[in-house]
Amino acid sequence: MGETRKIALSVNGKRYEAEVEVRWTLADFVRHTLGLTGTHLGCEHGVCGACTILFDGRSARSCLMLAVQADGHELLTVEGIAPSPDKLHPLQQAFHENHGLQCGFCTPGILTTLIEFLRDNPDPTEQEVRVALSGNLCRCTGYQNIVISTLDAAKRLRAAPGEWRMGAEANSG
Repeated sequence: MGETRKIALSVNGKRYEAEVEVRWTLADFVRHTLGLTGTHLGCEHGVCGACTILFDGRSARSCLMLAVQADGHELLTVEGIAPSPDKLHPLQQAFHENHGLQCGFCTPGILTTLIEFLRDNPDPTEQEVRVALSGNLCRCTGYQNIVISTLDAAKRLRAAPGEWRMGAEANSG
């Protein structure tokens, strides 16, 4: 075992403390130490977007970060998007109803990317959605249903302002 450091962070609204090897990526820590396997590793070069999480509310490639860099920060993974085990977030519901996924490998990274995007841009155009998705590679869908799902989710979120809080806010209070 190599050099280690103790880190403390919040993931999906829950506090964690752990001893980590300084060489571990954040993706490996989230997947292997915390057991949150929704964060996928695709290219491990930050290109495909499958490992995207929210780091203090902003999308980040967890394969390019070290776990020690997350000390004192707040993360949101795909497992933390839904407000409860029996209720999907409107973005997840829209993806389900509009067939916004096929194999699902890229979906967690896309969803976390879109959580930030819809928070910052609640009434996007189709072109704005496509630009927001440009850092997420999907080999199955051709993106059309992902775009449709995103626009539908934006509409749902606008129809119920205040009812849905985006990201980790949904898990606190």
